[in-house]
Amino acid sequence: MARIAVIGAGMGAMAAAARLAVAGHRVTVYERGETYGGAVGRFERGGFVFDTGPGLLQLPAVWRDVFVKTGREPLEECVELVQVDPAARHLFADGSAVTLPNASRAGVVDALDAALGGGAGERWGAFMDRARIAWDRTRRPLLEEPLPEDVSPLARDPYPALRSGLLRRTAETVDEVGRRELRDPRLAALLGSYALTHGFDPRTAPASAAVLPYMEQTFGSWYVRGGMRELARAVYERCLARKVEFAFGAEVVAVSEKEGRACGLELADGRSVECDQVVAGVPLPSIGWPRAEQGAGALVVFLALRGGRPADTVHRTVVHGDGDALPMVTVERPDDPGTVPDAGHEAVRLVAPGAGEALVDQAVAAAEAAVPGLRSRVLWQEATVTGAARGPALAGAGGAFLAAANRSELPGLYRAGGWAHPGGGLAHAGMSGALVAGLIVEGDSFRGSQ
Repeated sequence: MARIAVIGAGMGAMAAAARLAVAGHRVTVYERGETYGGAVGRFERGGFVFDTGPGLLQLPAVWRDVFVKTGREPLEECVELVQVDPAARHLFADGSAVTLPNASRAGVVDALDAALGGGAGERWGAFMDRARIAWDRTRRPLLEEPLPEDVSPLARDPYPALRSGLLRRTAETVDEVGRRELRDPRLAALLGSYALTHGFDPRTAPASAAVLPYMEQTFGSWYVRGGMRELARAVYERCLARKVEFAFGAEVVAVSEKEGRACGLELADGRSVECDQVVAGVPLPSIGWPRAEQGAGALVVFLALRGGRPADTVHRTVVHGDGDALPMVTVERPDDPGTVPDAGHEAVRLVAPGAGEALVDQAVAAAEAAVPGLRSRVLWQEATVTGAARGPALAGAGGAFLAAANRSELPGLYRAGGWAHPGGGLAHAGMSGALVAGLIVEGDSFRGSQ
């Protein structure tokens, strides 16, 4: 039985901690804050409840696997998962709109044809076929296996972009794919919204970001009843059930080394911790965590509204803008009694990727296209700007969008969480925890899930 110290109580770190504890190790998590969950937080005021981090879950199979591998109770006995259908309504700058079904590629094609015409669905379907090729080429190395020492194959873009122009050039970015291959500003905006949601700028994100809409439209989106914080609570409680210990208010400032190997932690209060292995769930400069390309932050506005949520309300509406300052605003209106004081009120969250707090009024004004009469219903509002975070790891662009490897250069030190391979997002963080646990338990023979 090894003594394992985990830095940070984020989702990826806790996923690793639970798996390692089940494998028989003594695991202690050191978290500088006073609670667990990392970016998966909650804001409460006057009976209204809002997620401060991700609002929806993709690839829930990742977290189902965590619960299957760490205890008897499956995920669905610990939280209530609700498939979001329709997946989203998109309102475009020219006044047109389309409502997309959840987890139905054929349904999406039909909806785009019906709403936008002009062969829009056919072009989107052809694009998704190419996105599937990129997914098939990168699924194992980017999601299911530790990052190899030689990342040069992942530095090449796997998306089979169409060649166009006199020089027969291929599109290199999401923005170019939208303009050249989709040939409709609304479809280009639709594609760009998936990049923006994950913190990427469509003008610089590689064409391989085509896997982002592929994942959502193939595997679907899910809401956790009570908010995504309930998933964090369930993972934390699973850790406790597996005898993982937590030390809150314990800031780690350095990893100790002995004979070229990680052997402990140094805390801000002067204490030293001895251990056999270290799992870093946060990017500490002192341990040589590369600060590579990272995503943008986002403006998040919490709106407490008078008046109940109409029965035909769509959970998520994306309002597309026509400028760089506010390229889109996502309006989230969950059908969840646990987020409001009573049926006569509604909790609405707005997310504007990359926007600053100075744009709150513009974001609320844009959201009125999705919630008619919004401003007249506002009881109160709170706004915050999230810090920059990584999106999912992407192939291409010379490797600039890859995350730090799970196995560090220092023996005995591993990286987990959204800043580590395979990148940010709830599903990817859970995968990082599985990869780190596999590397520690199985050693050099571990090659990922089969």
